[in-house]
Amino acid sequence: MSVKILLIGSGGREHAFAWKLSQSKKCEKLFIAPGNAGTKDCGENIDLDVKSFSAIKDFVLQNKVELVIVGPEEPLVNGITDFFLDDEKLKSIPVIGPTKAGALLEGSKDFAKEFMQKNAIPTAAFQTFTKEALNDGLKFLESLKAPYVLKADGLAAGKGVIIPETLEAAKSELTDMLTSGKFGSAANKVVIEEFLKGIECSVFVLTDGVSYKILPEAKDYKRIGEGDTGLNTGGMGAVSPVPFVDAEFMNKVEERIIKPTIAGLKNAKIRYQGFIFIGLMNVDGEPYVIEYNVRMGDPETEVVVPRIKNDLVELFLATANVQLNTIDFEIDPRTALTIMMVSGGYPGDYEKGKVISVESTNGSLIFHAGTKSMSGNSVVTNGGRVLSITAFGATISEARKKAYEQISSIKFEGAYFRGDIGKDLLEFKEKA
Repeated sequence: MSVKILLIGSGGREHAFAWKLSQSKKCEKLFIAPGNAGTKDCGENIDLDVKSFSAIKDFVLQNKVELVIVGPEEPLVNGITDFFLDDEKLKSIPVIGPTKAGALLEGSKDFAKEFMQKNAIPTAAFQTFTKEALNDGLKFLESLKAPYVLKADGLAAGKGVIIPETLEAAKSELTDMLTSGKFGSAANKVVIEEFLKGIECSVFVLTDGVSYKILPEAKDYKRIGEGDTGLNTGGMGAVSPVPFVDAEFMNKVEERIIKPTIAGLKNAKIRYQGFIFIGLMNVDGEPYVIEYNVRMGDPETEVVVPRIKNDLVELFLATANVQLNTIDFEIDPRTALTIMMVSGGYPGDYEKGKVISVESTNGSLIFHAGTKSMSGNSVVTNGGRVLSITAFGATISEARKKAYEQISSIKFEGAYFRGDIGKDLLEFKEKA
């Protein structure tokens, strides 16, 4: 049985999904809405307003779509899965992504922290404050040690976390977030957490609500500057697997975090068929949850999906039919490393419309993120993060060498990328 699929999104994550989905014998037709210059080679890009669920409904029915995959978090937080389940004509069409109640794991930091507390999932100590309780929040800050972690409760496009180094700065930021509209309505509530010192990584789970598959783990690089300096971005690169994530650590993650998370959702009667992204801090070999996301990360998808050997359509259909436990899950043992090429000025102001040229390819995967096709087959920049270059290697060193080699043949005006992706893990491995 082959199916017609609608994939929602336009970034590097969606290009990686589209690349993998298009390889499946079970994929009859792939539509990507709105897609980018890379996804058009994997299926048909559709100019669809993905914020309009009624527009999605019309398209799905007219084109006899049989499976919907949601890339970004916003449609999930806004209830696209519920919209399908509540509609007579749509309810038989599976959506890969949780219901609105499940999407609160990402849509509300406060909900996520309460969920972790309720299900005894290890996480940093925290309290949540509103504008009316500002003074209580300032007092709570005084009870913590520097640095401090302040998180806007709602979605803030990955930018809603601030880590002030001093008490004075923390108090000023908290006041700013709650009273001056910084981050808008996302900061109507602010979660204050104790700072956890350790090394970060991400674990990804695909669940049908009962059973689950643990996908390859990854480590991403959020800061714009080398050595993890400068402003936060949507991600400048990623590596999978991660050398410090050994079998013992993963066993702790599964027993203390994954199992209680799936059980907690089930106990709360939350229907959840999709991805759970678990942002972790490894504190002296002990895992703590920093955050949940309810979709795959970007650029982590660009190293995780290429390492999955299974047919992705088969995995998604098994998820929809609550049959994930029947699948033998296979992962490529090689290292995948991805490097983001971004527009000059990103994450601040940047120009679009710069022509991209690729002189040669060395077998690396070039995933498009912020790109657009122009007439005459030319491709131009259309966002801050432009391309994600993924290479495989038997080691991190080999994957790094290949990815940077590929980048040297790609040109566009103002192009910037970090030169140290994965370098810290080489050092980590040498120390180990």
